[in-house]
Amino acid sequence: MKKNIVIFGAVAVVFVLLGVFMGYRQTALPAPEASAVDNLLSQSMPDAAGKPQALGQWKGKTLVVNFWATWCNPCVDEMPELSALQPELAPREIQILGIGIDSAKNIAEFSSKYKIDYPLFVAGVSGTELSRQFGNTAGGLPFTVLIGHDGKVKKTFLGRLKMNELKKELASL
Repeated sequence: MKKNIVIFGAVAVVFVLLGVFMGYRQTALPAPEASAVDNLLSQSMPDAAGKPQALGQWKGKTLVVNFWATWCNPCVDEMPELSALQPELAPREIQILGIGIDSAKNIAEFSSKYKIDYPLFVAGVSGTELSRQFGNTAGGLPFTVLIGHDGKVKKTFLGRLKMNELKKELASL
């Protein structure tokens, strides 16, 4: 009996460590097709207040597109940092967009509870497919895409962002 408990405990520790590692790592993924950007910018999604917004309004700007969900702790953890970064980026014509893979109700409640200084949109489950078009084959969150003003994907990140790495990438654009 004690032997089984020790074995189960060891296996549980391995899985916890694996989960922490996978949740916090960043991975550069293969370059997605250009059509993913076109598809994103051709869409209209409700914002956190429920008002439909055309994502094409940001065509020609450098974009930081962050796929997230209210139930994703690493997503929620990085949002205050992204929010603090947006005012620094605005003079450079760089816009952060949050694409919520969650319900409209959850995103509206989250938005009213926390002050986020960039637009949040409700994509629901279809947001997972949209992120896959950018190379997120696993459908993991958070997933962030850097899109240059030329409409080309410059880099993708899977997992919680390290802000110093994001700033470095943005400086090179």
